[in-house]
Amino acid sequence: MTEKTRIIGIDPGSRCTGYGVIDSDGLRHNYVASGFVKITGDELPERLGMIFNEISILIDKWQPKTMGIEQVFVNKNVDSALKLGQARGAAICAGTNAKLDVGEYTPRAIKKAVVGTGSADKEQIQQMMKLLLKLDFKPQSDEADGLAIAICHANHMRVRALGIASKVRGGRWR
Repeated sequence: MTEKTRIIGIDPGSRCTGYGVIDSDGLRHNYVASGFVKITGDELPERLGMIFNEISILIDKWQPKTMGIEQVFVNKNVDSALKLGQARGAAICAGTNAKLDVGEYTPRAIKKAVVGTGSADKEQIQQMMKLLLKLDFKPQSDEADGLAIAICHANHMRVRALGIASKVRGGRWR
């Protein structure tokens, strides 16, 4: 990966989905855009349709070549994990519908890629995104996560391009 590639990172959520768009050559990352989509609607199918549509619009607008997304982790609330998995599925469908390769990363791998420790908190991720991407603003939590996912994806793409992807933990490609 020597030329710049446009990457979209998605932090899926059934109520708020963050995104970050960067251009990266695997070593240097340039900020393009970021934000979050507030998901409205009372019924889950309606919210999932909104996630699919909004991510599709973002992909059409920013024209990324590839997408990174956070994997689901199960905490104590299984119902929340199931809804998050469905939100994630809607976002993945938007990406694959646009013919993007999709890389999936654990929360721990994402945090380690941008902060250096898998136990980083939200504030640390926000500060690192501001620092690494030379932002003149502190990104909102979900958009900082989207940017972090994009950077993690860029790092893994570089490793994959070097032919040592089998030695990398925490990432999976579709």
